[in-house]
Amino acid sequence: MRTPLLIPGLFSWHPVLMSLAFSFLMTEALLVFSPESSLLRFLSRKGRARCHWVLQLLALLCALLGLGLVILHKEQLGKAHLATRHGQAGLLAVLWAGLQCSGGVGLLYPKLLPRWPLAKLKLYHATSGLVGYLLGSTSLLLGMCSLWFTATVTGGAWYLAVLCPVLTSLVIMNQVSNAYLYRKRIQP
Repeated sequence: MRTPLLIPGLFSWHPVLMSLAFSFLMTEALLVFSPESSLLRFLSRKGRARCHWVLQLLALLCALLGLGLVILHKEQLGKAHLATRHGQAGLLAVLWAGLQCSGGVGLLYPKLLPRWPLAKLKLYHATSGLVGYLLGSTSLLLGMCSLWFTATVTGGAWYLAVLCPVLTSLVIMNQVSNAYLYRKRIQP
């Protein structure tokens, strides 16, 4: 039986791509609508929406590539897939991101969903997006508790790394809640 060709450094791209997808691109895609924290607040609403979907699409592509690389790595080593909570949460987060991106198409082209009022579509998309973002953050945190990460990142750097997705999740939860959830409850 032939030994599979192992590609050195393949696994190290998984955390890089997933962190890029969920911690940077997705966070920026959500913050683009924040009047307080967006670097793009000078753009029109339509321009910010365009930036949002481009960043989300890039995040999804990075996440899919990161998922593909870890699957390939596990195949090469003959290890089981989805054997950890991190892997399960990560797969769910990537699938959710894919569904969320396809749901965003309904907002880009509301005539595709004529029975749904645009305001409800936006509310559902924002709420579902928040759930997906929190799934991604949970997977990142679970990954930071893995043997590989705790052996690679130690001491105060580990605590700082863990603090990043926690703080950004709180900011995103606050933004989505203020922009959609609280406002929608007050209005009839």
